[in-house]
Amino acid sequence: RAAASSTVPRDRERHGPRLSPLSHRDREASLARASRLSIAAPPREDGRARVAVVVMSVSTTEHDRKYEPVTDAKTLGQGNFGTAKLMRSRLTGQLLAIKYIERGDKIDDNVKRELVNHRMLDHPNVIRFVEVLLTPTHLAIVMEYAAGGELFERICGKGRFGEDEARFFFQQLVSGLEYCHTHGVAHRDLKLENTLLDGSATPRLKICDFGYSKHSLIDSEPKSTVGTPAYIAPEVLSRKAYDGKAADVWSCGVTLFVMVVGAYPFEDPSDARNFRKTIQRILSVNYAFPAAIPLSNECKDLIARIFVVDTSQRLNIAGIKSHAWFLKNLPAELRHAVENDGPPPSEMQPLEELMKVVDEAKNRPG
Repeated sequence: RAAASSTVPRDRERHGPRLSPLSHRDREASLARASRLSIAAPPREDGRARVAVVVMSVSTTEHDRKYEPVTDAKTLGQGNFGTAKLMRSRLTGQLLAIKYIERGDKIDDNVKRELVNHRMLDHPNVIRFVEVLLTPTHLAIVMEYAAGGELFERICGKGRFGEDEARFFFQQLVSGLEYCHTHGVAHRDLKLENTLLDGSATPRLKICDFGYSKHSLIDSEPKSTVGTPAYIAPEVLSRKAYDGKAADVWSCGVTLFVMVVGAYPFEDPSDARNFRKTIQRILSVNYAFPAAIPLSNECKDLIARIFVVDTSQRLNIAGIKSHAWFLKNLPAELRHAVENDGPPPSEMQPLEELMKVVDEAKNRPG
């Protein structure tokens, strides 16, 4: 079944460029000044000057002082999580994506975990978290905006990629995922819909949506069955504790297969919507490369080494990065892992402030 016919809901947010490197406190002061307009009145008829009038902005919340809607912009995403909208920074003029989640019961520990884990990541192949704010009715999560949309949409338009194009995106995906894992974060819902493109002529891939993520030091050991059925690793279906990083590698393998084949590896072609059959095929590693699609032996070998039930025998990130297929045409900037420890403290919203905002958002407005 072609990926273009997928019925997987695409209700993910988009994201945009990073803010200028002002400190968090300096931004607050600048925005406070920007929210007031000094208007000098024209002279009176007798030539004497009128008293200058200071007009206060009608904005009443920090959110409204900082961000404004983009005229005629379409909603970026909508689903159970809420709504994602394209917004503009009043201070810098840059476009950003803001995800709005209704205050109250929807603000749970999963939302808090998503924000805490996402906040600490700073990598070219990961959507950048900016800050979280309150509106009278919603929690507003401000993120980088990726103008190129989902990688899923690009594949839908082409049917499938040639190996060179697939490798170009796969190399970036592995680079971003390696960074997440190095910083203790397992994504647990990697898929084409959660990989965005920045819209440049040479597209940069960016991993997004850390709603199912877990941190190896902060969070409990993964054991819940989360993710999207077509991408789920066999061990995730066991309802026992599992290695979230190894499960991410399996999902990378599914992503690569879809890019080069144009269909999901473990779906029954004659009954693609039957999730029970999909799960059975995952557990038995029942997949095949279509004879009509010419693929190199190196590509097939890489996928086969990822689709291994025994996680101790499954290729890990280091193994993928040393594989011959992966190394071909590897860009210089991806040859070494990014070793920074997250955004500079001056650019990060303080953790205490983030936690306070999220806790307050648990209360329904009014």
